[in-house]
Amino acid sequence: MKNIKYILSAFTIATGVSLSSCSDYLDVEGKVGGNNLTIEKVFQSKDHTDSWLAQAFVMVNGYSSDYHGKDWCITVFDDCFGFGDRDLEYKRFRYAEYDENYRQSQWAEAYFGIRQASIMIQYVHLNQELTEREIIDYRGQARFIRAYLYWKLLQKYGPITIIPDDAGMDFNLSYEELSLPRNSYDECVEYIVKELEIAATELERDRDGRNIVRPTVGTALAARAKVLLYSASPINNPGGPNDPHPEETFTDLVDDKGRMLMSQTYDEKKWARAAAAARDVIELGKYQLHVEKSRETGTDGIPPTVQPPYLAGYSDKPFPEGWQGIDPMRSYQVLFNGDIILINNEELIWTTGQNSDVRTDLARHNMPLLSGGYNCHFMTGKMCDAYENNDGTPFDENDPKHQGYVTEAEMAAGEYPELGGYGTGYTKKGIGVHKRYTKREPRFYASCAYNGVYYDVTSATVSGYGKQQVFNYRGERNGYNGANDRWLRTGIGVMKYISQDDTFDDAAKGSNKWKWVVGIRYADVLLWYAEALNELTTTYEIPSWDGSKVYTISRDPQEMSRGIRPVRVRAGLPDYDSSVYNDVETFREHLRHERMVEFFAENSRYFDVRRWKIAQEEESEPIYGCDPMMSVEQRDIFHQKTILYDLPTTFNRKMYFWPIQHIELQRNIRMTQNPGWTTFE
Repeated sequence: MKNIKYILSAFTIATGVSLSSCSDYLDVEGKVGGNNLTIEKVFQSKDHTDSWLAQAFVMVNGYSSDYHGKDWCITVFDDCFGFGDRDLEYKRFRYAEYDENYRQSQWAEAYFGIRQASIMIQYVHLNQELTEREIIDYRGQARFIRAYLYWKLLQKYGPITIIPDDAGMDFNLSYEELSLPRNSYDECVEYIVKELEIAATELERDRDGRNIVRPTVGTALAARAKVLLYSASPINNPGGPNDPHPEETFTDLVDDKGRMLMSQTYDEKKWARAAAAARDVIELGKYQLHVEKSRETGTDGIPPTVQPPYLAGYSDKPFPEGWQGIDPMRSYQVLFNGDIILINNEELIWTTGQNSDVRTDLARHNMPLLSGGYNCHFMTGKMCDAYENNDGTPFDENDPKHQGYVTEAEMAAGEYPELGGYGTGYTKKGIGVHKRYTKREPRFYASCAYNGVYYDVTSATVSGYGKQQVFNYRGERNGYNGANDRWLRTGIGVMKYISQDDTFDDAAKGSNKWKWVVGIRYADVLLWYAEALNELTTTYEIPSWDGSKVYTISRDPQEMSRGIRPVRVRAGLPDYDSSVYNDVETFREHLRHERMVEFFAENSRYFDVRRWKIAQEEESEPIYGCDPMMSVEQRDIFHQKTILYDLPTTFNRKMYFWPIQHIELQRNIRMTQNPGWTTFE
């Protein structure tokens, strides 16, 4: 038996090992810890088995991460979220001026992880230090990782090559002998779904705090639901009533024999399968949206709760029917900023754990200079205006209540508690803030670092740090000064992922909190369920994932509300009224808007607009925001809606799928390129 190439250090893989292509799938020569070990010996040891599995996990926490900084996960930036510290790269990315060799590490890493997982699935039963139940669970974890890596490739590249288990395990085959064409999108989906179903039979239902990053039954079922939802969407289910471009069926996305790889006909049942898959997760009864209790007085540096305006049927009912007794803003905020530990997050379905790069590459780049941040990630005006008013009505910049600037007298009178006016010592927090940023929904204040936002930096132990407003006018510390790239191109910053405790300024002698990558959360499952139900015109009988029951699936407004209401109520917003639920197109637009807001900066929208086939409209809209060239003396002009012509917006057809790297086309003679991209010469 040949020896296995095996590196014990996950850091080495993530930062130093060249994984030039999926030909590494067959590279099995090497050593373990300096010693030659056969496959049998590797998997007889629990420690070596754990390390082997960790190598597969690392590949999901790298370039296949669900969200990350721009160096690892550039698709987290979309028509709502941008970066200004690398102007030329931002323009290159947004204009699709990159070539086929740009940002291609995900492909190699994913196939490396798939290889690791596949070997483990076949050989973990040899372990002599694990119980029979543990062996089954380890195999389920490896199976999940393999399926999830395939899914991440499918999401980004479209149809990929599924490596057959038997061929993948024959180490004596050369790469050329293994050369395989791309599978169709539907074939990829069916393989991934089946693997996730098998994984669900092998995995544990629950994990303790020490093992919370390991997948569970719910993790496998939630990933399955996501794969089926994408399969039902217009990108691979064309011609339905929700397809804005039925003429686009990607007939030129083919394998080496000319076989079309994308579905060419509409199948409504795909939506029913997606709805049933989301229902499988709901029926586990394991997950719920995370909520934080309301507070009458501030504790631990956290201001008291700001309640939404009174609304009968919501303000007087406990969650999930209403928001009585909860803090909607903080309930959302703590999911991302490190203020709670994972074991206390009952919304969490899948995470790859703590991530220092998310802390630095997302959070620190979002943060202002005041806190030692880089002040270069911006929110677009389109996103800023998408957040509703605090009564659930759409934001209107021409509404009189959004005109003018907050005064000291208004803050002292408690008119704008959402800005931090919580009585003695807090009354100066919102002075000078434009009223377009007042009376907005709680998620706005958890996500948007508007002009004049207040930073406490409660961890700072040196006076002079924190407890300051941050303005983005030209000439201000956080505004444009012509000297560097650390200013916000739209004049609007990003608060998401930031704790009021955080500082990266060493002189402040404070701290910053670890951030967790929340790959799948229950809010996503609920919105998938509502979205899929909305597209149905008839009733379907769909078996549950394990065949233990049969769901009757139809477009039922009550069931759709089961998905929508908890998400909106947790955000301090009322459910949709019957006129929305009773109209398919109106509900679809509301659902898409809800996803835009709920999953801002979570690497969701980039792929949502593609699966819905609306990217050409959404990503071609001009980016607008404030005018960052205006000083405080010109604050009225600063806050006027300004199209920022130096920020590129475009979309062309080839941007639906990421290109295949030229070296892969060279090494795998049966691999074909995605439409619009070049092949090697």
